[in-house]
Amino acid sequence: MLDLTNKSILITGGTGSLGKALTKEIITSHPNIRRVIIFSRDEQKQFQMAQEYPEKDYPQLRFFIGDVRDEQRLVRAFKGVDFVIHAAAMKHVPIAEYNPDECIKTNVFGAQNVIHACFQTNVQRVVALSTDKACAPINLYGATKLTSDKLFVAANNIKGDNPIVFSVVRYGNVMGSNGSVIPFFIKKKTEGKLPITDPNMTRFNISLQGGVDMVMHALGNAWGGEIFIPKIPSYKITDVATAIGPLCEQVVVGIRPGEKVHEEMITPSDSFYTYDLGKYYTILPATHKWDLNEFKNKFGAKLVEEGFAYNSGNNEEWETVDTLRNLIKEHVDDSFEI
Repeated sequence: MLDLTNKSILITGGTGSLGKALTKEIITSHPNIRRVIIFSRDEQKQFQMAQEYPEKDYPQLRFFIGDVRDEQRLVRAFKGVDFVIHAAAMKHVPIAEYNPDECIKTNVFGAQNVIHACFQTNVQRVVALSTDKACAPINLYGATKLTSDKLFVAANNIKGDNPIVFSVVRYGNVMGSNGSVIPFFIKKKTEGKLPITDPNMTRFNISLQGGVDMVMHALGNAWGGEIFIPKIPSYKITDVATAIGPLCEQVVVGIRPGEKVHEEMITPSDSFYTYDLGKYYTILPATHKWDLNEFKNKFGAKLVEEGFAYNSGNNEEWETVDTLRNLIKEHVDDSFEI
């Protein structure tokens, strides 16, 4: 288990759904941590989060206003920090398509700023959050996150004798996160109609806790340059609609700009570098400074078959209407009723 005793950890985008879940996990599971820093640009969300974690009860928690677009602000925030979790991003596909410059500034230049700030301070380990949309991207958001992934992986090759370790975690839709489809459908069902972009659409599904567990796994186990990918189920968008509003009409509205029918997390071209770790897959960097055989022996890693792909449309594990209802009640809204 990762030992965070007397360590300092900073989360960019720390007021988001995953940032808040990570904060709760870290404070609960690692009571001897020295400091947890929430770095974000939204003062209102920081104010609200601070009400949940009053200083007298959580003296180890700090809030730091800043934007990943500002490298010098990151350098100041990273002083004395041991671990960084980079969760800040501009993530809404249609908004990114309409505001491409802003998306690039945050997701690409922001990633580079985080890396540069780490090199200027004494950060030991960095985990960057990715998305299934970064795999074979067809929209700008996915393209910027793929670029971000490449930057964090490559950072391990330009660090010189700095012992810092960079890694990436890539996963699908986080159930119940801000702006995701399930809270949207729950609000819309009172209208008696639920908009379906495409009746064949599928998505990967992971709980907030699953996302948190994966970040902590990478933080404690990465050797440098890995892209970690969870083995998670898929769901059909029509099943989500049925689970939430069984009496609602499902109205097909068409795919939005930059949207896929099925998401991918591993392409056939990735298979040459992809290893099965049991609970996770990992795409290893083409060049690395550690011994591959030692890595395989340490983690029981097995190379996948050539041409292997991981796609939400041909997944072997699926959520059903019933399992979705149970998950919604457990992870999204405990008062949920159909």
